[in-house]
Amino acid sequence: MKKHLVYIIIFIGILTSSCSGYDKLLKSNDTELKYKEAMNYYEKGKYMKAYSLLENVATHYKGTSKSEHVLFMIAESYRKNEDYITAYNYYQTYIKTFPNGPSVDDCYFYCGICYYELSPDPRLDQTDTKKAIEEFELYLDLFPNGKHVLEVNEKIAELTDKLVKKEYLSSKLYYNLGNYLGNNYLSAIVTAESVLMKYPNTTYKEDLMILILRSKYEQAKHSVEEKRKQRFIETIDEYYHFRSEFPNSKYTKEVEKIFNHATQVVK
Repeated sequence: MKKHLVYIIIFIGILTSSCSGYDKLLKSNDTELKYKEAMNYYEKGKYMKAYSLLENVATHYKGTSKSEHVLFMIAESYRKNEDYITAYNYYQTYIKTFPNGPSVDDCYFYCGICYYELSPDPRLDQTDTKKAIEEFELYLDLFPNGKHVLEVNEKIAELTDKLVKKEYLSSKLYYNLGNYLGNNYLSAIVTAESVLMKYPNTTYKEDLMILILRSKYEQAKHSVEEKRKQRFIETIDEYYHFRSEFPNSKYTKEVEKIFNHATQVVK
């Protein structure tokens, strides 16, 4: 027990000493020392202390050769501390202040990364996802041969698939609702077709197309007599569309079953 108490006292002493040294540094008038220690904190992953010191010295370096680097490192420290909105604002400040600065390429890239990190699960609101895509597309416009182009294209593809997945989940929900309070199969078809028109090369294409086929089939099955035959014909047309796109689909057994039933009804 006594041994543990000694360790606790030593730990508290080290912590207090450390905080005391940092507080003294923060109040110091030695700008160069603050800058040097800020870089040390950054290298050690102590980003909060790094940006606090850098913000403290930023005005002292204004108009000097170090000014742009200090501003960039403040943004980097906030980003690595996962305060993405503040980081984004500092990157934007750098872009406006140093439009031809050595880190401007990185700043445009990291503006996209900040919103990429904020992009939520596909089931949630995708405003930040769309903002990330917008920022990355701006990067590609400004730096078509930039050093981050490959990663930017990968991120855009990933984020786009997230937008598609949200629409796919919406379409699937409509399908699962069936005829509850209306013809939800039609809503599933419209939603899926709309997203395919907007994103024809999505990785969710097969899943969206099978959902359309299923929805048309179920809609036909539950139709009133005067609409039944025509809707089964539309189901057969959709079957041929699906098979032309995915001749070796994982859904082959299912689509063949749908086709066989639909053709029997139409005969």
